[in-house]
Amino acid sequence: MSLKIAIQGIESSFHDMAVKKMFPNDEIELVMCNSFEKVTASINNLNADFGVLAIENTIAGSILPNYNLIDTSNLIIIDEVFLNIQMYIMALETDTIHDIIEIHSHPVALLQCKNYLQKFPPYFKIIEGTDTASVAKKIKEENLKGVAAIAGKQVAKKFGLKILESKIQNNSQNQTRFVLVGKNNKNYSKEVNKATLKFKLDHRVGSLSNVLQLFSTFEINLTKIQSLPIIGKPWQYAFFVDVFFKDYTLFNEVTKVLEKAVEELKIIGVYKQNFDNEPSQLLKTLINEK
Repeated sequence: MSLKIAIQGIESSFHDMAVKKMFPNDEIELVMCNSFEKVTASINNLNADFGVLAIENTIAGSILPNYNLIDTSNLIIIDEVFLNIQMYIMALETDTIHDIIEIHSHPVALLQCKNYLQKFPPYFKIIEGTDTASVAKKIKEENLKGVAAIAGKQVAKKFGLKILESKIQNNSQNQTRFVLVGKNNKNYSKEVNKATLKFKLDHRVGSLSNVLQLFSTFEINLTKIQSLPIIGKPWQYAFFVDVFFKDYTLFNEVTKVLEKAVEELKIIGVYKQNFDNEPSQLLKTLINEK
C-alpha cells in the first residue's frame, strides 16, 4: 500500500524532490496541491498521510506563513530534509534568452534569483506562479513562445524545455529546508535531538531574555527564533524557535519549567536534526504503522 504525501506543486517540483529524499525506498502517491493551505487540509481531511512543506531558504529566509499554518492546522513536524537548490531559466526549444519577454515562477524562487532578474529592462514582465514546475508544464503544453520559467534542472528534463541560463540564484550555496508534517504523535525515539516550539509571553520586562537564559542554563542550543504577530492582538507576538539538545529526558524537563515561564507553550515537533538527509527511526516507525 502506497503512502499518500501532499505537496504544494506537481511532479518534478522541489517539493517532489524533497519527498524522494525522505522516502527513498517507499511507494509514494503524491497528492498535488496548488497551495500550502491545501497541503495541510489534505492531511486533516485524511486525503494524505503526511505533507511536505518548504519552511526556510538560505537566501529568501523563513517562510513564516508555513510556521503559522502548521500550528493552526494542529500538525507536527516529524522530519526534515535539506536540498541544494540550483535555479535555471527554461523555455521552448525555439526560443533564445533574447526572445523572452516574460519569466514566471514561484514567488520564493523569484526572490532567490533577484540579483539576476534585476539585469532585465523595466518593461520585462516577472510574474508569480503557483509553483516552479507547473509554470514550466504550462509553457510546454500551451506552446508559449517568449515565456520562460525559473525552476530546477529536473523540470526542464521532465517537460522537454531548453535551458537558457544556468545557476542563476543569488548564491551558489542555496539550500531549502523542507519539513514533513503529520498528525500528532508522541512516540518519540531515542534518536530525537531537535524540537520546534511556539510560545507566547506577557509584557513583563525581561520575559524573553528569561526564556533564552533558561535554554542556555540547561545547555539547549537555540538555533533559530522567529516572531509572528498574534491575530487580533496588535503589537503582540508569538515566538517560534528551533532548539537542539543532547538529552531528550532533560529537554522534556526543561519544557515543564518553560510552561511556567510563558503564557502559552506548544510543541510543534520533536525530531532528528537531519543535515545528512537520512530517514529517521521515528519516520520508519510511522511508515510501518500506516
